[in-house]
Amino acid sequence: MNKNIKKIAIGCDEAAFELKTILIEHLKSVYNIEVVDFGCFDTSPILYPNIAEEVANQISNQNFERGILLCGTGIGMCIVANKIQGVRAACCHDVFSAERARKSNNAQIITMGARVIGPELAKVILDAWLKSEFSGGGSAPKVALIEGIDAKRREE
Repeated sequence: MNKNIKKIAIGCDEAAFELKTILIEHLKSVYNIEVVDFGCFDTSPILYPNIAEEVANQISNQNFERGILLCGTGIGMCIVANKIQGVRAACCHDVFSAERARKSNNAQIITMGARVIGPELAKVILDAWLKSEFSGGGSAPKVALIEGIDAKRREE
């Protein structure tokens, strides 16, 4: 894992509460990393955009190096997180996508769906994402363009 990652923000909706609990334990036991949980805290129905926005704001404000968002499909959380300026979130349900999210797109947030993948696969995907770093190279101009679009939106 990247040694620069000191703490990770995590959040979920009720559909992914159990998966979030498993991944928090995985992060603590395997990586000995500080995990800050932004909810939800049980299986009562909630409006997930609030949690996604909070985690994404934490990343945007550079309070955390990385964030994890979980819901039934991972899609809704990803959509919300990508609305926050300076944030690149990727919905990943396989190892290759998780690696490319970091290596090619410098995504600070990974989203996954508890109704799409099981806990063991989620751990493997999370591990691949945590071990991957932005490689620059041919992807650097593309990420710079993404950041430029973000900057234009900030000026509007």
